[in-house]
Amino acid sequence: MKGRVLIIDDEAEIRRNLTIGLTQEDYTAVACPDGISAIHELNQAREKGLAYDYLITDIFMPDIDGLKILKVIKNQYPDLPVLVITGFGDERLMLTALSEHNTGYLDKPFEISELVDALEELSPGKTDTEVPEEAADDGMRESVSGYLTVKITEPDRSMEIYDSLYKMNGIQSCDAVRGDFDIILLVQASSTSEIQEIFSRIKSMDGIEVVSMSQIERPKLDRDVDQFIETYQHAVKHDAQADARRQPGTMSYIIVDIDPGAIQQIFTTVFFIDEVVFCDVIENGSKLVGMITGHGAMGKTPRIIQKLNQIDGVLRVREAKVIKLIED
Repeated sequence: MKGRVLIIDDEAEIRRNLTIGLTQEDYTAVACPDGISAIHELNQAREKGLAYDYLITDIFMPDIDGLKILKVIKNQYPDLPVLVITGFGDERLMLTALSEHNTGYLDKPFEISELVDALEELSPGKTDTEVPEEAADDGMRESVSGYLTVKITEPDRSMEIYDSLYKMNGIQSCDAVRGDFDIILLVQASSTSEIQEIFSRIKSMDGIEVVSMSQIERPKLDRDVDQFIETYQHAVKHDAQADARRQPGTMSYIIVDIDPGAIQQIFTTVFFIDEVVFCDVIENGSKLVGMITGHGAMGKTPRIIQKLNQIDGVLRVREAKVIKLIED
């Protein structure tokens, strides 16, 4: 046998053709329709002591972009040979893929013989078969975070109220917005009781009406999907979050009403959208709060909002554009 190959492609006919073609060429091939199922397969194979010798991935898929999968896979398995395939590529996409170690690129359509040649040009490597140990509990308490949205009921005191909230202890971020409310606050504390004290303090202030108060919850995800997201967060998205507020263009908060039963698919899809800076879960998995960046024309619904509305299980998307009152 020449090797074990994991294929990720959302087109059933391509998965079937590649599986049959590679099997005839003496490879063992397993095909997955999307990124999440591929993550499950990689982890299940590792638990069974099976290693993959190659990964073939399409770029454009319904849940996780192939280049993002590539980033995480290369973070976990730097030497694994990966072949990126696409029918909608350009030079920029090709150079991005080839910039990763031991990675090849092939435009669709292609013959199986061309696929085999492309795989054989890559250096040998494989995934690990050792199951990582669970991280030990270091005894440290995780901080508790939550969001408050408020309306200003005394407009003539707007800047005074904003300044008081901005400087209040426990406030991680304070943004004036244009939407269903006037200010959104991210609060952080060492315990639930402490965060409730901050909530109460804000609620008792004159000149404002609290619209909502919600603690941030950990999304209910399968363990391997959770690990994949955490790896991507540290490898890629952390830098994007740090840079987002310094980039030109508009920033907006989004409040997304969702079907809690579809939380894993929705959260994963939203998290991996390029324009989404961060994404948090609130209200028993029925809402997402996030920040998006964009450069859309005034008065037009941003492309990202349209994209979010098309995700199965998303019930409603509201946008609140950030108004910058204080320079960083």
